[in-house]
Amino acid sequence: MAGCRQQGRRIGAILLLGSLLASGPAQANDLRQALIDAYLSNPTLQSARAQQRATDEDVPIQAAAGAPNITATANHIEFVKRSPNSFTAPERRFQIGPDLQVPVYSGGAVRNSIKAAKERVAAGQADLRGTESAIFSQVVASYMDVLRNEALVELSANQVDVLTVNLQATSDRFEIGELTRTDVAQSQSRLAVAQGDLRNARANLIAARETYIELVGKAPGKLTPPPPLPGLPDTVGEAVVTALESNPDLIAARERAEAAGYDSEVAGSGRLPTRGAVAGLDYTDYYGTLGGPISSNFGQSETTANLVLQINIPIFQGGLPAARQRQAFARETAAMEQVIATERSVISQTRAAYSSWQAANAVILSSEAAVAAAQLSLEGVRAENSIGNRTILDVLNAEQELLSARAQLVTARRNAYVAGFSVLAATGKAEARDLNLNTGGPLYDPQVNYDRVRDKVFDWQRDPEPIATSTRTVDIEAPDAEVSAQQDSPGDAGN
Repeated sequence: MAGCRQQGRRIGAILLLGSLLASGPAQANDLRQALIDAYLSNPTLQSARAQQRATDEDVPIQAAAGAPNITATANHIEFVKRSPNSFTAPERRFQIGPDLQVPVYSGGAVRNSIKAAKERVAAGQADLRGTESAIFSQVVASYMDVLRNEALVELSANQVDVLTVNLQATSDRFEIGELTRTDVAQSQSRLAVAQGDLRNARANLIAARETYIELVGKAPGKLTPPPPLPGLPDTVGEAVVTALESNPDLIAARERAEAAGYDSEVAGSGRLPTRGAVAGLDYTDYYGTLGGPISSNFGQSETTANLVLQINIPIFQGGLPAARQRQAFARETAAMEQVIATERSVISQTRAAYSSWQAANAVILSSEAAVAAAQLSLEGVRAENSIGNRTILDVLNAEQELLSARAQLVTARRNAYVAGFSVLAATGKAEARDLNLNTGGPLYDPQVNYDRVRDKVFDWQRDPEPIATSTRTVDIEAPDAEVSAQQDSPGDAGN
């Protein structure tokens, strides 16, 4: 019995919770390092960051519409055929001059467009938080799936070994007349089923390792038990309150609704007057051809300047401004409704994740009791079978019950951890800053890029050529279904 208890403890050790995420140095194959690798090299996350940098540029783009605009125009004209009635027309002309256009008033369109762009930057930053949280949730799930499937492979392989021994023992007892051919057939059937289960368990382990490689960019080695989750709420009500304040998807929806409100103001500005000023300076050279025979009486070059103050008053536009504003109002309404829809979804997800977390914790307790009882039952059935009070089928059933209880315990531990992390994600507490990840440098802050570009006005301020920074996995060998010999054994299924 002591051996069985030790084996049961080893099963739990596979998914045992260790030290806090924020404590201790990162190991090569622990959950903390897996999250760091994904944070630095996951292509989905890198793409989202690049997309947010593109969103940042909307602010200077909208601001440019209200900034002065300077252009220069140069032209050279050869008058190939001149009017016969013009004796002084030039044969050729060169002209060059800069123009300065200054928008003075645009009905509030530029101002509100900038405000809308800023709101969308804030929404994009919240979306980026949500993407980071979603990637981390997937990494945690894949990490736990690898651990669970490694344990299930160990359990299945051990069950095959046990049933192989049972079949041999049953066959030996059949040879001396203690058992019937039916007993042998039952042992053969259970062994064949266990061998099929082992093949499925190995296939599932390979699939789990492939998913890990896809998310993390590295092959999983000997994974260590995960640390406990920090900051889980004490009640579902507390979780919902935190989610309504901090969930990134809900924050993004609110920011988009604010941006849609400014879009409505922009659409309404089409009915208002606009004012602007234009200043021009022109230099003209006629190459000594102005005036023809009497060219000496004319100046052959000149410099002129002009200043134009202009106001445009829209009177009738075929209903275009009204249609645009009605359209903007409808989109604003849709954005406001989307806030409520997102709020509903966040509440539902938070409650469901919290319920799953509690349920999985309860299953862990019941599964631990089931494993202990199944171990005791198997020992008793085997003892009773040795004196003829139990059949081989009773022994096989007891072994299967112990295997099922241990598999349920391994799965329950995985489900509890994943559900707990889902609670953190729903409450906006599953990002690198919350998990204290040490990436070897500062964490990515989208505000840094926004502050860098929002006031840029020089037309030739370029960024470096784009390059992909994510880790490719084409050179990583295809994973197998082998379980490291150094890994804690999930225990003997009944030997």
